[in-house]
Amino acid sequence: MKKRYKIDVDCANCANKMEVEAKKTEGVKDAVVNFMTLKMIVDFEDGVDPKEVMPRVLENCKKVESDCQIFF
Repeated sequence: MKKRYKIDVDCANCANKMEVEAKKTEGVKDAVVNFMTLKMIVDFEDGVDPKEVMPRVLENCKKVESDCQIFF
């Protein structure tokens, strides 16, 4: 299942770091961050509840970009 989220990030390099960390999160099959549109598309693994996974995605993203935000 794919879901789209609005994000707040300062630069393209930071958005790239967020994408890498999101992909490492358990329950995430794939993730794409678009800095130009400030959107993150997350493809979740089957049987996973996005509401449980997204806080972990945000936590992982904040490890590399402390002032980023994902609105879910």
